[in-house]
Amino acid sequence: MASILNSLSKISKKDIVLSVRDIKKIFIEGGQPLKVLRGGGFDLYRGEIVALVGQSGSGKSTLLQCIGLLDKPTSGDVFINGLPIDKMNEDTRTMLRRQKIGFVYQKHNLLSDFTALENVELPMLANGVDSETACNRATKLLRSANVAHRACHFPGEMSGGEQQRTAIARALANNPEILLADEPTGSLDPENAITVFDLLLSLVRKNNMSLLFVTHDMNLAKRADRIITIKDGIVK
Repeated sequence: MASILNSLSKISKKDIVLSVRDIKKIFIEGGQPLKVLRGGGFDLYRGEIVALVGQSGSGKSTLLQCIGLLDKPTSGDVFINGLPIDKMNEDTRTMLRRQKIGFVYQKHNLLSDFTALENVELPMLANGVDSETACNRATKLLRSANVAHRACHFPGEMSGGEQQRTAIARALANNPEILLADEPTGSLDPENAITVFDLLLSLVRKNNMSLLFVTHDMNLAKRADRIITIKDGIVK
C-alpha cells in the first residue's frame, strides 16, 4: 500500500491525474438490468477544472461515485495517476480516497453534532494527523473559506452559504489532488451560489488541484477549462 501511495505523489504538473476508459455501471432493479453508465471516458489533468453536464438521470452522480471510489463500475477502467483502481484492495482504496480525493456535495453533509472546526478536523484525524496540527490547519482552511468566525458554531447555527463554505474547507482538509463536486451550489440561492462557486474556483486554482464538478447551470459550466457531457449514459 505504501509503495502505491508514494508513487502517486511523484507526478509532474502536466501529468494526467485521472483517466476514465469505457466505464459502465449496471444496477439490478426488479430483477432487470438498469444500464446507468454505458461507456465513454475522459482524462483530467493536474490543475484543470472540468464541468460535467447532462440531463437528470444521465449518470453524472454515479460517475462521480465510481471515480471517487465510493462505488465500483461494472466494467471499464478508472486510473488515478496511472494506477488502475480495480487492482487495489479495499484498504488501499480507502487510503487513496482519504488522501487523494476530496468531495463537495449538493447538501453540505456536515455532522450536526460537531462544530465547523471539528467537521474540518475530522478527515485529518482519520488520516492519523495529530490533533494540534489538525486544529491549526482546520483554522486556516476556515479562514480561507471566510467562515473562521463560525469555527465554534454547529451546522444548524449557520446559514446555507456558511455551511457550504465549511464543507469546501472540509473537502480540502487532506490537501487532495482531485476534488469532486456534485452540484456544489445546487441548494443555494443565486447570490450565495455565485459566492460559493467563486470561492471554490479560487481555492482550487490557488492549490493547483484538479476539479471535476457536476452542474445543471451552464453559466457555471462555461467558467470551467473544459466541459464534458453525459448523454444516454455515455461520457463524451
